[in-house]
Order: sequence, then structure tokens, then C-alpha cells
Amino acid sequence: MMETLTVKEALTACGGMTVVYVAVLYSPTLIFRRPPPTSFYQFMIRRFICAFVATLLCLFLSSLLLLPTGSWKFTHILAAYGVRSNHFWHAVVCAFSLTCLMYAGSFVLKLLDLWNEGESPYFSLESIKSFASNIAAWRNLVVAPITEELVFRACMIPLLLCGGFKPETTVFLCPLFFSLAHLNHLLEFYSRKNCSVLKTSMAVGTQLAYTMVFGSYASFLFIRTGHLAAPLVAHIVCNFMGLPVIYSKRGLVVSVASIAGAIAFFCLLTPLTVPALYNIKIDDDCSCWQGYCN
Repeated sequence: MMETLTVKEALTACGGMTVVYVAVLYSPTLIFRRPPPTSFYQFMIRRFICAFVATLLCLFLSSLLLLPTGSWKFTHILAAYGVRSNHFWHAVVCAFSLTCLMYAGSFVLKLLDLWNEGESPYFSLESIKSFASNIAAWRNLVVAPITEELVFRACMIPLLLCGGFKPETTVFLCPLFFSLAHLNHLLEFYSRKNCSVLKTSMAVGTQLAYTMVFGSYASFLFIRTGHLAAPLVAHIVCNFMGLPVIYSKRGLVVSVASIAGAIAFFCLLTPLTVPALYNIKIDDDCSCWQGYCN
């Protein structure tokens, strides 16, 4: 049985988890009382540990708010966070297919590049080995997707829904916290690139807009499928591909593929994520996540 939250409690908890995630992520010296890292690899390892520490703190906080401590069960906690085996592969394939449709132009562009001498496909043996030994790739494709989806989807969405927010509102509200957590890039970009405030604001503004759009999409997948795996797969694909290619000098075929992929995406988004397909029963009289209060 899940707890009933107020709107204020849900918003305060989500705001607090955003602060906790960013604060712990950027304060490794408070956890590791050691000299500054001597290499980028050492710095990233510390950042990874901090990310997982922050994630565990957020999971513990949300569990306290969602589930009475006297009735904690591992299966209940996993279910509240969208970790379940029922229709798992269905959710994975659905999220992967939908997300790839948005990158139709990017895939066509890559296929055109393969015709040029010296170009290699995404998944060549050399590229796989390169990713396996690249600490930045581990950040973008493993640590960031796992920790961010656990905090900003698995923890926050159940809190907002149990706090009384409608699913439609939650889809657009939850990404606000996700975007706010990326404001730290404003200082990083400004200090490392030595750019003007205007140029930095434009760059970060673009990133925040992208995180808002992606955050809404990921939240939609989580609410509709009830699976954490769905937004996690989408997150990995988006981090791997970057911004979708809409136009290219390579030819009109890239733009046509992008438009066709976008149309297919919006046409299939709702039919492929019908909650009934994932054994999720929507009860208008139930105020909590996935009807667990019943």
C-alpha cells in the first residue's frame, strides 16, 4: 500500500532530490577526502561513485514517502520504480523502435557515409572496442542514463502522481526538474570554453530545450508502459546518437527520411504505448501510481 502525498510534499521532494543529485555529483571532495584527481579517468570514476551515491539517497527518500516502512517489500519497491519482468522485452523493443524513428535521417546519413572510403559503421569491432575503453562513453551510455532515469523518472514520477498530479501534467512537469539539474553545465561551458555570457546562454538554452523535450518523451514512456526499461533504452539511444539530423548537404533523401521518421513516430507513439498492452490498469478513482493503493 502506497502513501498519499500532498502536492506540496511531492514538489518539495522532487526539488530536494534534484538538489541532492547535483550537489553530491559536484562535491566529491566531501565524500572522498583525498587530493584532487590527477587524471580525467580518476575524476570520472569519482563522479560515477558520487552519481550512484546520490541515486541511492534519492531512492531511499522516495521509498520513505511512497511506501510505509513497516510494510516494505522488495517487490513493492521495485514495482513502484517500474522495475518488473512482465512485458519487459515488449517495453524495450517499443522504446528502441520509437526512438530510432526519430533518427531516421541520421541513419540514412550514416549509410551514405559508408559509401565513402575510410568510413566504418557504428557497430564495427573497432568502434565497440573504442567505446569499451572510453570512460566518457561509459558516462554517456551507462552511468548517466541509469542514474538519471532512476532519479528523474523512477523516483519523481510516482511522487508526482501520488501527489495528485494528472499523468498529462506530470509528463511536462517532471522534465522541469530534469532540465534544472542540467543548469550546472552553464558554469562548466562558460569556464571551459571561455565564451561570452550570451553565447553560453544560447548553448545551454538549446541543451535545456532538448532535455525538456526528451524528458517529456521519457516520462510519457514510463507512465504509459510502467517500465523503467523504456525510458532507459530511449536515453541510451539519444545519448549515443546526439541531436537528430534533419537536413544535410548529402541530399534530399536525408530530409525525406527525417520527416518520414517523425511522422511514423507520432503516429505510432500512442498505439504502441497503450497501458493495457503492458498489463497496467488505469483507475480514475485511484490517486497513486499504477493503482498499488488498491
